[in-house]
Amino acid sequence: MSPEPSKLNVLMCGTGEYTTGWTGSGASKSDKKIGVVGLTLFDLRRRGKVDKLGMVGVNGKKFPAIRQHLEQNIGQVYKGLDLEFDEFPKNGNVDPEAYKEAIDKLSPGDAVIIFTPDSTHYKIAIYAIEKGLHVLVTKPATQLLSHHNELIAAAEKHKVVCFVEHHKRFDPVYSDAKARAQTLGEFNFFNAWMSQPKSQLETFRAWAGKDSDISYYLSSHHIDICCWILQDLAVPTRVVASAATGIATGDPYNCVPETEDTITLLVDWQSIKSPRHKGTAVYTASWTAPLKAGIHTGQHWYYMGEKGDINIDQAHRGYDVTVDEAGKAWYNPFYMKYSPSETGHFDGQHGYGYISIEKFIDAARSVNAGEIAAPEFDKHGLPTIRNTVLTTAILNAGRISLDEKRPVGIKKNGDQWILE
Repeated sequence: MSPEPSKLNVLMCGTGEYTTGWTGSGASKSDKKIGVVGLTLFDLRRRGKVDKLGMVGVNGKKFPAIRQHLEQNIGQVYKGLDLEFDEFPKNGNVDPEAYKEAIDKLSPGDAVIIFTPDSTHYKIAIYAIEKGLHVLVTKPATQLLSHHNELIAAAEKHKVVCFVEHHKRFDPVYSDAKARAQTLGEFNFFNAWMSQPKSQLETFRAWAGKDSDISYYLSSHHIDICCWILQDLAVPTRVVASAATGIATGDPYNCVPETEDTITLLVDWQSIKSPRHKGTAVYTASWTAPLKAGIHTGQHWYYMGEKGDINIDQAHRGYDVTVDEAGKAWYNPFYMKYSPSETGHFDGQHGYGYISIEKFIDAARSVNAGEIAAPEFDKHGLPTIRNTVLTTAILNAGRISLDEKRPVGIKKNGDQWILE
């Protein structure tokens, strides 16, 4: 038997809701109350896959509260988790460039997981890749298609793993639907809806409408699923966007004037094999959904092929709980299961939020051990930086369409996708 690959040192970039469950206004009120990334990595360390951990943000003053929150909500809840991590910036300093100091302390073959505002993904990812580090970046990987293409080239040059954290690919319902869609012939129509309640405008006020929009933030999920399903069937050719406004910019949210409430992208798809088959996709995302709908994220989509259709509602999975004070709520333990095991340990290893991170950790370790070359993962249907380029192309085209009030074309130039 070959020896076990060595444990991976990992730096978490971003200290917010998805990493720790801690937000600027205290513990998150969403379905990620104790985060996803930190908890997953603490458990992967317990399981012998991860060694040293670091965490970098902009404001070092947050760390005492974050450590207290993690100890109270993770350390005192689950057995056997070591919550130790190195923090940056140190000594309570505030430093938007702290990620550089943190990355500089790593060695080639270590890994960086990026959960920061959309506009910062590219600069952190490229800095890490050029240091020979494996990178997992949250979606959208970048806001510009040109930046995405640069990350593809850099990852190949430096022979590192670069995945995009499209965890929906590991949802058993979505992956099953993807396989079934392959039997339905040519693509005809796709319609996706994803929304979060208006309260998210408070969570994201620091960047909403300034650094990114709701289409980049939420539609990236379902656009990727559609691109994944259509990977060998069709390619996108044209994007037209439309937006609703007025809620985010009014009381009590008062986001910057350019903040959209709901964004819809209409995308034309062309069959790869059949010139006469064209398809249409509609992707809508909103962060002005009602507050007491019993769900954090509304998410459903419909796919129609030549020989049948698929309909999925991810928000209501036949599992709801009603409590006197709060009313009815629908839960999704398939994403992250936070209730401990019979032995008191963390028990969420089968959640697709966890699996998405573990797949990346396993990939980086196997490349470090010389078992596989990083480009091989492109062939496995995993969300590698190369396999996710059309998601960025569509999102970037949608933003240009809104800003310039025109349709935007997508085409392949040599082996690179470009916008027209």
